[in-house]
Amino acid sequence: MADKLQDKAVDTIWYTRCSVPTPLGLASQLGWFKEEFGPDGITIKTLQDTADSQLRESHYDHHLHNSFRQGGNVPAIWARANGTDTRVIGLNWIDESQLILALTNSGINTPADLRGRRIGLPVHDNTIDHGRAGALRGFLVALELGGVGEKEVEWIDIPVQVIRDYPQVGRRRSGGGYGVIVEALLDKRVDAIFVKGSRGEETADRIGAHIVTDIRNHPDPLVRANNGAPRPVTVDSFILDNRPDLVARFLARVVAIGDWAAAHPAETVAYVANETGSDESWVKKAYGEDLHLHQYTDLSETSIKGLEAYKDFLYQQGFLKSNFDVNAWIDREPLAGIERFLNKKAA
Repeated sequence: MADKLQDKAVDTIWYTRCSVPTPLGLASQLGWFKEEFGPDGITIKTLQDTADSQLRESHYDHHLHNSFRQGGNVPAIWARANGTDTRVIGLNWIDESQLILALTNSGINTPADLRGRRIGLPVHDNTIDHGRAGALRGFLVALELGGVGEKEVEWIDIPVQVIRDYPQVGRRRSGGGYGVIVEALLDKRVDAIFVKGSRGEETADRIGAHIVTDIRNHPDPLVRANNGAPRPVTVDSFILDNRPDLVARFLARVVAIGDWAAAHPAETVAYVANETGSDESWVKKAYGEDLHLHQYTDLSETSIKGLEAYKDFLYQQGFLKSNFDVNAWIDREPLAGIERFLNKKAA
């Protein structure tokens, strides 16, 4: 069997991740993938480092063979709904700030105060508008918390002129990436906006906004599920079918980040700050002081249900052209095979 696998030669492995905290991103910064595959003569490439727009599009549509992805779940779900042959081989759940912001003098102090107000929703020129999906989800949760109906607010589209907004790891954006919607809030064209993560926390502080609610504090993880939680590790089925040994080795490095991060809290925060392009103080505020304890990769029932719940939301809201079975999308074998691989490596 081993000889047959070796006959199916792979000379390059691709991966992509978003500018958010992920175990894959930490493993990349630590150089673990090059360390793992370099001795085999396998080149490791990341989509973030290529200028080829066709290749970079795989960050969204996952068309590239021999490729892995971890980041926001919307593009991964969207690609699967479009028929792209991928598999989920791991999930990571890091709760992050999900803030509804209003101006301090607006009279909007609680979610109930959103009734009759203008809600700002961004419109991005992306392959799949994950930013709009996340904001819509956040607002619908907030409205439900306040007992406000979806039709009891005025929805205002805010065009954001971004063409093929491929994530640039570590890039600092003017306004934390929320410049246009912040301007709409400050100009009082809208009464409330949604921001998230470390850049969202920084934005709220910079403009002195009132935090109407932080959905991260909701007790139900299925309600907290959004583009950022859970974040799936996906792989194209070509390499999974032809070289499951390489998939197991790649995933093993991602999984190993859990224990590494737990033992290196300060370094974890520093790496995530670099990944997100944020100061460490905002990283801790957005993702929690215990961020280093949430870098584990698994296929827990809660994470799977969260992924399914958010997929259902995307389909119901028209972001997906077709529905699909999340459980059928998941392949448990690579995660289960890691222990066998590590035992063989030790021997």
